[in-house]
Amino acid sequence: MYAQFGRAFGQNFLGQAPAWYKYTIVVFLLINPLVAWTLGEATAGWLLLAEFIFTLAMALKCYPLQPGGLLAIEALLIGLTTPDTVLHKVEGNLEVLLLLIFMVAGIFFLKDLLLYTFTRILLGVKSKIRLSLLFALAAAFLSAFLDALTVTAVVIAVCTGFFGIYHKVASGKTFQQKHDHGDDTTVEDLHREDLRRFRAFLRSLLMHAAVGTALGGVCTLVGEPQNLLIATKAQWEFGEFFLRMAPVSLPVLAMGLLTCLFLEWSGSFGYGEEIPEKVEGIMRQYAREQDDRRTTRDKVNLVVQGFIALWLVVGLATHAASVGLVGLSVIILATAFCGIIEEHRLGQAFEEALPFAALLTVFFAVVAVIADQQLFTPVIDYVLSLDRSVQGSAFYMANGVLSAVSDNVFVASVYVDEVAKALVNGEIDRDTFDLLAVAINTGTNIPSVATPNGQAAFLFLLTSALAPLVRLSYGRMVIMALPYTIVMTLTGLIMTATILEPATDYMYEHGWITHHEPSDLKMDAEPAAH
Repeated sequence: MYAQFGRAFGQNFLGQAPAWYKYTIVVFLLINPLVAWTLGEATAGWLLLAEFIFTLAMALKCYPLQPGGLLAIEALLIGLTTPDTVLHKVEGNLEVLLLLIFMVAGIFFLKDLLLYTFTRILLGVKSKIRLSLLFALAAAFLSAFLDALTVTAVVIAVCTGFFGIYHKVASGKTFQQKHDHGDDTTVEDLHREDLRRFRAFLRSLLMHAAVGTALGGVCTLVGEPQNLLIATKAQWEFGEFFLRMAPVSLPVLAMGLLTCLFLEWSGSFGYGEEIPEKVEGIMRQYAREQDDRRTTRDKVNLVVQGFIALWLVVGLATHAASVGLVGLSVIILATAFCGIIEEHRLGQAFEEALPFAALLTVFFAVVAVIADQQLFTPVIDYVLSLDRSVQGSAFYMANGVLSAVSDNVFVASVYVDEVAKALVNGEIDRDTFDLLAVAINTGTNIPSVATPNGQAAFLFLLTSALAPLVRLSYGRMVIMALPYTIVMTLTGLIMTATILEPATDYMYEHGWITHHEPSDLKMDAEPAAH
């Protein structure tokens, strides 16, 4: 009896995950308290961070929420952080959570318009190189004015639609039949090779777009959350932020786009796969059939969704409201004017967002451990001790390395606060602070494309329902991002070390930007105790 219960418990624990994975998580849970009590809490904090990254890397074996959540709960139990600190981190990132919950659901209700538009782009652009460049450019441009997670949600919705259309036909069904496109057992042998190639085709487009969000996101004040954080601290307006970043961000953008062209031309690192002819034929057939079947109500819905998409762009670009609230307005408008009033139809839209919102909250618990154990403090102290001439480059690289394994918003906030303290204490002048702020911002944005946990958009893509469908694992993302990481990081480093300061001086001399006084710095009050 006891043996049966034990076996059943073991089978239930983490469900269908491989046995070796279950044993690994159990070992993690057993050794963490021992490390904390023998080698110290800081060592246990670094170990916990490595373990959490492992759960992200194995996302296709088991969704990271459960194993990562167990590690986070244990961190609270053994005192590596406190519930108050976790709550403070969640409160500080409430806008990101609202963005996920409401914006991703809002995109769901615009999927008809997105699929209609992008199907025509896919069929209209014959060259894979031009198509890849278009995806990267579009993602970069939109991310400069919207939000990287929003842009990623759009791309995921589009590629999921593409995959579902072909997978349904490859399984011997019509466009109108219901189908589980996660089940390959029904795929006819005739289509299996084309399905493999189509997965590679979609993976490359997804990665080009994901990197594009980083290329554009670094350029403007609204591109990434840490941009706004740093600009608020430094009291930079939209135009000044763009100009101060431009000596680094624009060369990185140019080199990133050239890397996109090279990867598609060379077919290296998993890129270069063309869309199979059979798939293209099915997509054309689908587009024709949808046009023939489209009723007047369907056409009205497309027009309505077009106006709502326009409001989405204007609302986000002008900061009419918090990103999450704009997303909620999209849900309300799209459902009200497209006739979606049943609760169960609304619930479908939140299936993609809520698991990731929960995972991101667990991630904030890990960030709370980093904060409470001051894991990054030695790195910060070392960089501040370096000579002024190399501090910019050192900040850029230190931010990049830490952002690749942690939350780049957290890293940026820690670093910019430390630099602000150095300014207040008279250790650096205001012009140096502004140069270091540029290095911090570009460092948290550019090298962090190295890993999925470095960028929220990458992590969202990795843990989306689409990732296992196109076989996009953590390791594959790292490999496909590697050439981008090398080119973009080195370009940013060279520009920071050589061009940033003289270019900034040139802009001062010609009145494009102005010198700030130390008193212009915005110093935040200490957070209230919870």
